Amino acid sequence: MGVRLFKKEDRERWDSFVMNSNHSDCYHLIGWKDVIEKSFGHKTYYLISEDENGTVNGILPLVNFDSSIFGKFMVSVPYFNYGGIVAESHEIRKHLLIEATVIAQIKKSGHIELRHKENMNIGLPVKQSKVCMLLDLPSTADELWKSFSSKLRSQIRRPEKEGMYYKIERVEQLDDFYKIFSINMRDLGTPVYSKYFFANILAEFPDKTWIAIVYTNDGRAVAAGLLVGFKDRLETPWASSLSDYNRFSPNMLLYWGVLKFACEQGYRIFDFGRSTHGEGTYKFKEQWGSKPVQLFWHYWLREGRTLPELNPKNPKYHLAINMWKRLPVCLTRLMGPGIVKNLP
Repeated sequence: MGVRLFKKEDRERWDSFVMNSNHSDCYHLIGWKDVIEKSFGHKTYYLISEDENGTVNGILPLVNFDSSIFGKFMVSVPYFNYGGIVAESHEIRKHLLIEATVIAQIKKSGHIELRHKENMNIGLPVKQSKVCMLLDLPSTADELWKSFSSKLRSQIRRPEKEGMYYKIERVEQLDDFYKIFSINMRDLGTPVYSKYFFANILAEFPDKTWIAIVYTNDGRAVAAGLLVGFKDRLETPWASSLSDYNRFSPNMLLYWGVLKFACEQGYRIFDFGRSTHGEGTYKFKEQWGSKPVQLFWHYWLREGRTLPELNPKNPKYHLAINMWKRLPVCLTRLMGPGIVKNLP
């Protein structure tokens, strides 16, 4: 058994292991390594474990951060909800973790963040503040519609009565998606990713990514989401709507269109993304029938370090968030990518 760094010739073997594992997620696929490197310029350390016959039996994708503002650290996998170690045994898991800590010490990283869906019992501190919201899908959209409450169906019909409609396409809707997304991020006080990042995702996974847009009757884009498919699951990592149209609930039509699409494409699970139990986004996702599944984010910490808090709820960022909300959107599109690349 041995652990080493990924090589270009490992691509097919790496993805074959990911596709055949019951514990892997979309973001373990090697294509995300390319997306992250192209979009953000981060150095990556993808670890691969093999048995004595050269068969892959474990992987660990790592992305290195080296920021003058936020410090040095590693994440598996940043910008997304899932990542971490995928291994066929506890022993292999330990070997991958040991190798990761060696790299982290060499790079003088303050911590490693491993985003797992299960408690790995690897002797590391763990955060359990987030859940992912999953909805089991029936075989047809009609069955799903009938499962909704009358109140939910009424909320979906509301934007339709205003003449709104949705379309699900691919890169041809990127401009509309990004316009809505960047406005929404500004309103939340969050630096926005570059459009180049989303273009890279669509280019790397052309058969498993889509963009959903809700339009007004005169063709104005008012709500949008990016979709990523993997195995039997469809996920929406990013969804946004314009606050000026909230009274018409275009986000309700957006999610109904996406769920209907998921059923028609044969997906069995819809992933609404991560939430904090009891908060507004949690309740929004819960009304569709989704159920919380606990997430476990494990941390290796350099001696003397405490658990990191690189999130909007950290009081030290409140002033910056409030200032960001007041900036023109065009300025946030210019400044945002340089900041958000360092926020995993």
